Amino acid sequence: MTQDRRSSRLSLNERAAALVDRMIADAALLRVGVRIGTEGETLVDCGHRSRGSTEAGLRLARIATGGLAEVSMAASPEGSMGWDVLVRTSQPLLACLGCQYAGWHLKSPTGAVLMGSGPARLLARHEAILDGIAHHEVADRAVLLVEGDAPPDCAIAQSVAEACGIARDRLVLLHSPTGSLTGMTQVAARVVECAMQKLRLAEFPPDAIIEATGSAPIRPPHPDTRIAMGRANDAIIYGGQVHLVVEGSDDEAQRLATALPSSTSSDWGRSFAQVYEAAGGDFSGIDSGLFSPALVTVTAVESGETFSAGRKQPEWLTDH
Repeated sequence: MTQDRRSSRLSLNERAAALVDRMIADAALLRVGVRIGTEGETLVDCGHRSRGSTEAGLRLARIATGGLAEVSMAASPEGSMGWDVLVRTSQPLLACLGCQYAGWHLKSPTGAVLMGSGPARLLARHEAILDGIAHHEVADRAVLLVEGDAPPDCAIAQSVAEACGIARDRLVLLHSPTGSLTGMTQVAARVVECAMQKLRLAEFPPDAIIEATGSAPIRPPHPDTRIAMGRANDAIIYGGQVHLVVEGSDDEAQRLATALPSSTSSDWGRSFAQVYEAAGGDFSGIDSGLFSPALVTVTAVESGETFSAGRKQPEWLTDH
């Protein structure tokens, strides 16, 4: 497709690395820490030992998409902090599924499992979700976001560098826990990514999405990972909204709008914390259709017809 030929000339890791360099230059302002690892890898602490910030979360979200999305904040009457993250991209397939999706599971020698996202995934190509993405990534730097309760260690840095085919001193690992200011902001910025993931359940071709805009409330940070994870997921499930512009027929656009909202899930109607507890802390026991925005609008680009389904439920955005 034309979009694939254009995107093949992009180096998303290089775009992300340029954003990382700006973050490092502003480290003190953003309250992030920067250090060099044992083999020269760059480690950017966005919320573990360093405090982090909302602005760091916005920048982290841009980096996660390989620089293919604009990420900002807008005032919102919903949610306890009064602000939404707003995400816009004209390359939703590459930005969200190619880069931002946290599909790389990294296990350290201590047994900690960390989630990796960002354009380094396109160099490693360990995940089946990347098989349908024709983009050929070429870069001499690799950028990966790592989310979890602990920072990445030397073993993870080594495994990521080897998988990406680069030297350790060309690797950047940015890390934050979910419950930090940075983490809660960058998770809310995954609202469009969640809709793009659910396209697979709806059997809709992701490369037919040509524009995507979404928003979700920023929830307060919390030191307990389970509480923070519940708040962050509820922000998207009950407070998130997306607008997709698609190629295809009106019937297909309407079918997509109907299929995507989180309310289509059998697990909808309870807080995510309750769903997670009922599943015994096992994500495989949760209906994957739950991880989607509350309100979805789809516009068929050829006809201009627009279809909406679902609704936001701000009453679920309480700080339990």
